[in-house]
Amino acid sequence: MKYTEGYWLQRESVKASFASQAFTVRPIENGMRVTAPERPILTRADALDLTVLTIDFVSAGHNDIAVTLYHDMGYESGEPRFALNTDPDPVEVTVTDEEAVMKAGDITVTVDRKTCAYRFEAGGRLLTSSGFRNTGYLRVNKKPVSFGAGDGYFQRTWDPYMLTELSLKPNECIYGFGERFTPFVKNGQTVEIWQEDGGTASTVAYKNIPFYMTSEHYGIFVDSSDHVSFECASEKVECVSFTVPGEQLRWHLFYGEKPADIIEAYTALTGRPERIPAWSFGLWLSTSFKPSYDEETVTGMIEGMEKRNIPLDVFHFDCYWLRALHWCDFTWDEKQFPDVKGMLRRYHERGLKICAWINPYVAQDNEMFEEGRREGYFLMRADGHGVKQVDNWQPGMALVDFTNPRAREWFAGKIRSLLEAGVDCIKTDFGERIPIDVVYHDGSDPRAMHNYYTLLYNRTVFEEIERFKGKGQAVLFARSATAGSQQFPVHWGGDCSATYISMAETLRGGLSFLSSGFAYWSHDISGFEATATPDLYKRWVQFGLLSSHSRLHGSDTYRVPWVFDEESSEVLRTFVNLKCRLMPYLYSLTVEAHEKGTPLMRPMYFEFPDDPGCRSLDLQYMLGDALLVAPIFNDQGIGEFYLPAGYEWTNLLDGEVLEGGRWYRRTYDYFHMPLFVKSGTFIPMGADETHTEYDYFKDLTAFAGSPKEGVEMKRTVWSCDGRAKTEVTAVLENGKLKIMNG
Repeated sequence: MKYTEGYWLQRESVKASFASQAFTVRPIENGMRVTAPERPILTRADALDLTVLTIDFVSAGHNDIAVTLYHDMGYESGEPRFALNTDPDPVEVTVTDEEAVMKAGDITVTVDRKTCAYRFEAGGRLLTSSGFRNTGYLRVNKKPVSFGAGDGYFQRTWDPYMLTELSLKPNECIYGFGERFTPFVKNGQTVEIWQEDGGTASTVAYKNIPFYMTSEHYGIFVDSSDHVSFECASEKVECVSFTVPGEQLRWHLFYGEKPADIIEAYTALTGRPERIPAWSFGLWLSTSFKPSYDEETVTGMIEGMEKRNIPLDVFHFDCYWLRALHWCDFTWDEKQFPDVKGMLRRYHERGLKICAWINPYVAQDNEMFEEGRREGYFLMRADGHGVKQVDNWQPGMALVDFTNPRAREWFAGKIRSLLEAGVDCIKTDFGERIPIDVVYHDGSDPRAMHNYYTLLYNRTVFEEIERFKGKGQAVLFARSATAGSQQFPVHWGGDCSATYISMAETLRGGLSFLSSGFAYWSHDISGFEATATPDLYKRWVQFGLLSSHSRLHGSDTYRVPWVFDEESSEVLRTFVNLKCRLMPYLYSLTVEAHEKGTPLMRPMYFEFPDDPGCRSLDLQYMLGDALLVAPIFNDQGIGEFYLPAGYEWTNLLDGEVLEGGRWYRRTYDYFHMPLFVKSGTFIPMGADETHTEYDYFKDLTAFAGSPKEGVEMKRTVWSCDGRAKTEVTAVLENGKLKIMNG
């Protein structure tokens, strides 16, 4: 939130009080507390009639410092709170007349007693600091207070906000904030943490995460489910500022020598993804949104894939498995699907898993709506006139109140009915259009619940699948997310369009998302809106099959490849075959994701933070630590890509070897692309190119990046059920690559 007019002047609608002195500092449990008046207290009289802020610095985990800024310490916002896992480092606090110093883990916090400026240091370097007019309390739209008799006596008449600003260094780059489709480096942007259904071509986002990290080895998480507003060098160009409504601001600073360390610390606090089944990495095919379909149509698409020898793991039923005007009452359209259990059994016999679309909204005029209204399972109107209903998706739709334990159990029962019928996983669409003129069962603040709602929604569905299928077998295809939603994978990128521009913005959004604590991500191959050209379809297929998860889905037309041209079928088969062979490499990365929160698809800066050439790259990425992927974004087949310095890079598809530290421009046909293995590493390759679940240890081979004679390279490979592992060693002997399983 911008509160200034230039650097020196505040907006006339804002009265600000800034921390100006560390008047007292005292140790508290796991940290220290600073009392910070808005002006220095030099005499006894100075201590009257002033605003005082309180700042707590506390160790919350290893290399995780929690900061809480209070104005009114007795304030209770009513906001839902993220579940945080704390495990403090030992803390040492030293206080003198000049400064207060707190050490925890590798981080040192130093507070200047005279000015209340504070700084964070680690690894012998300054991370960031907060100084002159950087920590404050804002009274917005303040009106005069009456001290006369009558209504309004001594009544506050302003909107309270808490503010913190943290310094930036020259050339420091800011990343994260969830899946944002604006420029990848967030410097110069205003970022509003507010869920909205805005597609992939706007500044609003489905997945808003109040977390960012920078190229200077630290990350910041604002622990608020409410609307958080970030100014990323967009108000004061020398800092990032963040504001939240209310009388309290909580945030965390994480330190790491590399980006993976920061993500590890952040996800230790907010949660890490559960393991997911290996079959989920295969190809997903959807009915698409608008085209009509029944069992005959669906079977025809599946048989078309079989005829062309294109491996398929999951078939997805989108919205119209439900009856028109009845979404989402969990009742199959009997006219189109008269034998649901038999149909799903027949698809299972073909080796397929089944996904079904849902959302948390219930249209009126059906039995589920009547039951929810009768039992009090929906959000209620703030004016007291019954259930909150809107028409902007389904007629008179109500929203499930997931703060009500009985409503959660009721909704989970609907999920179980799908699972019992033969559905294996769920696409949890929507969760962003949550009104704020409502009343929640548990009394939560409805404005703060707007962002938080998705966490309760997706948790309810994921945990029910997990109860039914077992640990490691639950998977979603979710659109909305907030902090902590990474525990319930997978997420996809929302409504993109069938253009190269939209393909690029989709990747940009995904890389921001994967910089925000999430390990898995997918997108609609060839775009959701409109229909791609055969050229774009084939290029997006390459990108999609080299993402963690791969789905063919669209709005107006089916996305089966032969609709585009038969070469599209060949390209799709080629890259599905490749992904199946990559499964020993890909699935083993899920262990790292589960244990440390590390994403499978990694922005270039994530793996090469010391290479300045990687800082702003957003049209290429690393798939794991060893494989560089640079999708092609034009109809000339031209690949433009940067290879990081200090390595040789070998193309997995054609064997070309290139030196790192420079840009390249190459032309590729539809069966090739920039796909490079880093020197000194190798990719374990499975023997099965038609399945994602198989014996990864059997007949294992490897593709190495510029191996050196006699130098051993090691990698752990896990079995497809995650229960066994083996150490694989690759070594070049007499010019031939030798593979040894542990």
